Amino acid sequence: MPPVGFIGLGIMGEGMAGRLLSENVAGSPDSPLVVWNRSGSKCQDLKERFPEKSIEVKDTAREVVESCGITFSMLSTPEASRAVFEGPDGTLAGVTEGKFIIDCATLAESDMKRMSAQVEEKKGQFLEAPVSGSKGPAHVGQLIFLCAGSKSVCDDPTVQASLKAMGKATHFFGEIGRGTRAKLVVNSLMGTMMAAFGESLALAESVGLDGGKMLEVIGQGAIQSPMYALKGPKMLRKDHSPNFPLQHAHKDMKLAVDMAKEAGVEYSVTEGAEKLFSQAREDEKLAEEDFSAVFEIIHKASANSSLES
Repeated sequence: MPPVGFIGLGIMGEGMAGRLLSENVAGSPDSPLVVWNRSGSKCQDLKERFPEKSIEVKDTAREVVESCGITFSMLSTPEASRAVFEGPDGTLAGVTEGKFIIDCATLAESDMKRMSAQVEEKKGQFLEAPVSGSKGPAHVGQLIFLCAGSKSVCDDPTVQASLKAMGKATHFFGEIGRGTRAKLVVNSLMGTMMAAFGESLALAESVGLDGGKMLEVIGQGAIQSPMYALKGPKMLRKDHSPNFPLQHAHKDMKLAVDMAKEAGVEYSVTEGAEKLFSQAREDEKLAEEDFSAVFEIIHKASANSSLES
């Protein structure tokens, strides 16, 4: 296989790149993994985790793309994505005819369409591939890829091997932008579920019920959810170590609310949840914690209501 590039080794990217190495998609002398990250220490950490693998660290995103026929990108925010993509030494600067760019971030649909057009203008090909899943699934290859754009990129054997190494499922939705639409539907539902779950746990505790016992009850009925089983015990301990930072969850929910308004869809339940996440994001500490930390803003609002009454 040819060299594979990976741009962005943050919470998600480090696990995804690690899977390309552990599953032998890249990392051999003939097919190294070529990486770049805004903070170079992340690249060195990856090399230390896989000392037996061939990993090339480049000074710029442009050099990664120039060195590889296929480059994956996973950056945390729309601002970071645009800066890295369009910068003088960024991703786009390295695109020439035949290059494949696969962007796995969750952005606005307009961002994906702009990036696709820019890549195609330079005779490259673009696949949007936002993922459903967080830090844990990224490290064990259990992500779900929601793809759209170039079908020939999606069907390429090396791309398919990469997606299978990093994920448990890949879905192709057609024209560019539809992968992002699918991701926003999924993440807005997830955020709304988390907000409702947090309110229910807060209510249970406020009326004297044992939170742990209520988690047991919830886990035995039709409303059971892997997310509730995973997050619930941690929430009761106030452990919000970030797997999916709250500020990123809110970003996705706001994009989904905007998409619903544009489509003329009734979305008031999700809008209410988005407002809770917006309030939590105003707290700088909560913003960087896991999205389960919305539970803390629910507790705070409940305490304030009690004082006022």
